[in-house]
Amino acid sequence: MEEEALSPGSCWLALSLDSLPAFGHFAASQYDFQSQCQQPEPLLPAKNEALDKIFDHIQTDTFRNATIERLSGAVKVRTESFDDLDEVGQDPRWDVFYGFHTYLKKAFPLIHERLQVEKINTHGLLYTWKGSDDALKPTLLMAHQDVVPVPPETVEAWTYPPWSGAYDGKYIWGRGSSDCKNQLIAVMETLELLLEANFKPKRTILLSFGFDEECSGRRGASRLASHIHERYGDDGIAAIVDEGSGFEKTWGTLFAKPGTAEKGYIDIYITVRMPGGHSSVPSDHTSIGVLSELITKIESEQYPTRLSKENPYFTQLQCGASYSDAFPKKLKKLLAHRSVSTSQQVRTSRPDHLALEAAKQGPAIKYLMQTSQAVDVISGGIKVNALPERSTVVVNHRINVGETTKVVEERLAYLADDVATKYNLTLHAFDGKEEPSSIILEAAADHTLEVAPITPSSNDGPFGVLAGTVRALHGKEVIVTPGIMTGNTDTRWYWKSSKYIFRFAPGYDPEDKVGLGSIHTVDERVSVRNHVSAVQWFMMFVRNMDEADFEKKQEDWVIV
Repeated sequence: MEEEALSPGSCWLALSLDSLPAFGHFAASQYDFQSQCQQPEPLLPAKNEALDKIFDHIQTDTFRNATIERLSGAVKVRTESFDDLDEVGQDPRWDVFYGFHTYLKKAFPLIHERLQVEKINTHGLLYTWKGSDDALKPTLLMAHQDVVPVPPETVEAWTYPPWSGAYDGKYIWGRGSSDCKNQLIAVMETLELLLEANFKPKRTILLSFGFDEECSGRRGASRLASHIHERYGDDGIAAIVDEGSGFEKTWGTLFAKPGTAEKGYIDIYITVRMPGGHSSVPSDHTSIGVLSELITKIESEQYPTRLSKENPYFTQLQCGASYSDAFPKKLKKLLAHRSVSTSQQVRTSRPDHLALEAAKQGPAIKYLMQTSQAVDVISGGIKVNALPERSTVVVNHRINVGETTKVVEERLAYLADDVATKYNLTLHAFDGKEEPSSIILEAAADHTLEVAPITPSSNDGPFGVLAGTVRALHGKEVIVTPGIMTGNTDTRWYWKSSKYIFRFAPGYDPEDKVGLGSIHTVDERVSVRNHVSAVQWFMMFVRNMDEADFEKKQEDWVIV
């Protein structure tokens, strides 16, 4: 959809955005893109014979075989979470996590013997490895124990059974193998090895594992985050690493893209109420028909594609222009013009040509710069000879950086008012009221989320440690750039605890073409090379964070 200038009725998007200046004959070659995408040198921990030896052990067949077995065993424990789960202790489906905890205790005995282990709201796991220096804020590593359900009708379509944890010589197969028991097992492997090597951290290390991330984390991550915040206070955590985006090869360059932002989220429930009656004497339009017309209006026009400077994808474009010979010339020219502007945003009354040009790469890129809408659930009618008195649809939205959930509410209210007027119905838009012969709009309050605070990405803070660790492990040819998540993670509950939240999958396998493409679907799997490299990265990152002193002197970092 090329057109981005909205119709007169779309004034709901009237944000306070600045206009772009005129640039005349400004040339892209005049702009120093690299100054906006400076790469840190590879960051290696200080030499330590015991720790270096244990790091080398990660690359052996002995460790590889052992971690395959441990990750496979974790996949075999069927820790599904469902949207309709009742409270913990009341719904027996939560009981699967008891078995998972038993498994972890057996697989990682040193962690459970030497660290403080707390169970928050029964199934949330919080591990604390107390550091020797209380002046240093903790490092927090996260993952979630739960997985999305496997629909019974899809089981036969799997190459290997979804709960088998099968290993075929390259991949470990099964639900949760890449979302995200691999990350959970990788951080557990890391701490188990560090304990084995008698590592003595200065900076406290925390592991926090929720159990309902796949249904928004209200019982798991929410309670864990509150517990951690109560203990360490506002901005009391040095850095948080949770599941997220990984590596992407584009424009001939390999990028590591730790998520430093998340789009917002809102579900809108639209209900049409109309009189019932016998189907033999129908009205001209039933509630299903009217709702269908409203859905068609919603889908007929997308939200505009807009790229603000605060969106991390803007920085990735600058990184591409800096380091990629294959970066498109037209995109580079548009980017140079935007980069010299003092505005953080673009005027909504005009098409954003930079965003539109970047979006030509495909939907995965477009939706980094656009509020999405998806009609996902619909219901209406109970019997073939009875007119439906009530029909409902749920429309899911992920909010673009620079916009708010209010943009969605105002747009849908405008469209619904048009339909309500046409059919002589009353509109109740987010007012909490409901009556016969009406259209009702409601937002799911417990799921509504504004765009996440954006993590600082300067190299003199935790981002520099993360990026330096990536380049030390994977090579200086890897360009590390801030990324943005179109989905949401358990970090939504941790905003008060740290400014430095990274949603990052650090494992990398250059021969793996699957990546994150198999999550939430048939044949989910992770390559063992990817998994082992994740353990290597976490090992280096924990040590680098332990040697970094953000609280005192940044000059003390060990850079090799």
